[in-house]
Amino acid sequence: MQQFVNLTLGGVITGAVYAAFALALVLIWRSTRIVNFAQGAMGALTTFIALSLIEGGQSYWVGLVVALLAGLVIGAVIERVVIRPVEGGPELNAVIVTLGLFIAIQALISVLFGVNQRAFVAPFSTIGFKAGDFTLALSPNTLFTLGAVLLVMVGLTALFRFTRVGLAMRASAFGQEVARLLGVRVGRMLTLGWALAAVVGSLAGMLIAAEVTFVAPTFMDALIVFGFVAAVLGGLDSPIGAVVGGLLLGLALSYVRGYLGDELVGLAALVVLVVVLLVRPGGLFSTTQTRRA
Repeated sequence: MQQFVNLTLGGVITGAVYAAFALALVLIWRSTRIVNFAQGAMGALTTFIALSLIEGGQSYWVGLVVALLAGLVIGAVIERVVIRPVEGGPELNAVIVTLGLFIAIQALISVLFGVNQRAFVAPFSTIGFKAGDFTLALSPNTLFTLGAVLLVMVGLTALFRFTRVGLAMRASAFGQEVARLLGVRVGRMLTLGWALAAVVGSLAGMLIAAEVTFVAPTFMDALIVFGFVAAVLGGLDSPIGAVVGGLLLGLALSYVRGYLGDELVGLAALVVLVVVLLVRPGGLFSTTQTRRA
């Protein structure tokens, strides 16, 4: 029973981190209809910027704010300089560009900050709470992670459902010419979508760094894969789906790791992805119907 409880709690915690990354993918998909495979590398870059400040004597919270602001600027610049020239063309072009960005940003991190692992101190205690004679896989820091993910989910849901800016971002993503005729500044909305997605990705990087406690230029690589699966599982159009998908995937992979072994985790994630694409391609929270030929 103790193992099951800890695997469940560990799955929820890991799933929350997957959900944070999935939220960034959902945000950029809903605002630009692009899947950004460089999101993890962008989050890693801002995390290393924050780590440099923390190692220089600044608090975690100063580093967090700087990471989020850096993500905002980096996301906006990348959209204007790199993505804008390929927007409106074949969808594969944007995918290839984001893959190239992933490689380039990861190389930049190695050049600026080195390739060795560096310790990352969590903002709260990582020691699990006590329940009788055993320690739960739940700590003050994991509660902070869960709270941050839920707050982002609520914020994104409110943005797209109840604000003019959110509606303008969605309109720009689905039909740029129509949106322009209605007076929407499409270019600004696309830039804003990338900037906000980079902020959420930066938050995901800070959250996972606090959980793993050691970071390297490639520390977000696994999160890219599992976060994408979580986003597809819940639905790329749904912030709530991203969180639910992340939690479900985290639980599933935690049970696989605990009862079957680490070597099957990647295979389990692939099985989840294939099953979702076959049974419900739009994800669990999709609001559109898929027509079969």
